[in-house]
Amino acid sequence: MAIEQLLLKGQTQGETAKPSLFDREREKVVEFINACHLYINMRMKGSNEKEKILWVLTYIQGGVVEIWKENILEERRQGLSLVKTVEELFTKMREEFGEFDKESRKIDKLRLLEQGRTNM
Repeated sequence: MAIEQLLLKGQTQGETAKPSLFDREREKVVEFINACHLYINMRMKGSNEKEKILWVLTYIQGGVVEIWKENILEERRQGLSLVKTVEELFTKMREEFGEFDKESRKIDKLRLLEQGRTNM
């Protein structure tokens, strides 16, 4: 059976990796969201948006990101949340924690490589 058919049925052969905890590292936003997408598409097909949002929030932990998560949860409790779908949550995460200046970050990494300070 093709992977597309498995995804459509919400069934998989074997285990599906869960995302690593997200703790605000800008470089890991896309990686975290992609891991969540895979898991949701493979294991949570029958789940509603509220369940998906709450599931993702369980993997957001630590420091400033914990406060951000608590604010999202409080807004939901009060019925004030603009986040109604998991995609809206991911958009909000990209806006809040995504790389603000990818070009500068790449230049910094190149400088470190030139100086021999990386572990690569």
